[in-house]
Amino acid sequence: MTSSTLRQPRRDAQENRAGILAAAADEIARDPHASLDAIARAAGLSRRALYGHFDDREALVRQVLVTGAARFNAIADRIDDDDPQRALARLAAELWHEASHVRVAAAIALDESHVADTAAALAPLRTRIAEIVRRGQDTGALRTDIAAPVLAHLIEETGRAVVARMHVDPAASAEHAVKAVLGIAGLSWRESVALLDAFEGATS
Repeated sequence: MTSSTLRQPRRDAQENRAGILAAAADEIARDPHASLDAIARAAGLSRRALYGHFDDREALVRQVLVTGAARFNAIADRIDDDDPQRALARLAAELWHEASHVRVAAAIALDESHVADTAAALAPLRTRIAEIVRRGQDTGALRTDIAAPVLAHLIEETGRAVVARMHVDPAASAEHAVKAVLGIAGLSWRESVALLDAFEGATS
């Protein structure tokens, strides 16, 4: 038996696992309570094959959450704008581009049984938002009538609510999500539009 023959099952297993996670993300985004049978069908596998990768539904949901959170945290880590307003706009816009992961994270996060898992997985993202808020308040770029921890939480909840409740064109939703976040942060709608226009002009 050659080494390539030995590696093939491992590669297939990795592809099956990735397929299960992708299918689970799609199914849970549509229905937070999607069953293992529905996820297995979406992945093109049997329920038994799915159990070869995950012990139960909870283990699968936790891994979906961890996978999506890793992508969010990586985005937060690379947002390095000195301007807090622009940093928030970029963060909201770039997170939105992870549309399927955003929707599934919102769906899972809205399920109270996963509050602790969600909080732990998204800790780096929350830390980044808190840093932007503190810097924005220190420089007067963001509202100061609300304590920084509370404002950071409101920004997070606003973004999640937009993702969870809006079912329109993704491009338009991205703009609405950014405006909602900036509005909670203290910008007027005119200021948000001007910032978005400047941001789009700089990236076009």
